[in-house]
Amino acid sequence: MSGQLIYLMGPSGSGKDSLLQAARERLAERDCVIVRRVITRSAESVGEDAIGVSPTEFDAQEAAGGFALSWRANGLAYGIPKQIDDWLAAGQDVLVNGSRGHLAQARQRYPQLIGVLLTVEPAVLRERLLRRGRESIEQIEQRLARNAQFDAAAAERDGLHLLDNSTSIELARDNLLMLVGANQTCA
Repeated sequence: MSGQLIYLMGPSGSGKDSLLQAARERLAERDCVIVRRVITRSAESVGEDAIGVSPTEFDAQEAAGGFALSWRANGLAYGIPKQIDDWLAAGQDVLVNGSRGHLAQARQRYPQLIGVLLTVEPAVLRERLLRRGRESIEQIEQRLARNAQFDAAAAERDGLHLLDNSTSIELARDNLLMLVGANQTCA
């Protein structure tokens, strides 16, 4: 029996890592693995539960076939370790922090993936990005403009489940757990 891939997406600052942290224990109880992605950003970056590597290390891992999925965005490289294929084959469900821009490629490799789009009201997203302090005001405005291109109707046409994270992380966590339970994943 194969496991399900749950592909969580959302704009930078939407709270994906906070949501994963809040849901981690309850998902583990359901035998669902949350994958740490590999990223060419310092491992000390605040708020991101990722494995930081240099661009050279990333390229070497990618060339060696170490990633099930990999992409580049915003000047960084991201990879999902190949180990997810073993977990899925063993019947475990796997949740990854993915990319909206890479969704089509992810669906080619994992046609049955469950796409979850984390949404946040624009004013809340702006405040979170400012508070995070990783980017300049200009970069934040560029991120907000890119995010405005993704509307709910398009997401639903793409078969994505929308999950609002504009209020409390507990509410978003409970809704995520309900969503994955309703899809008979991580159960």
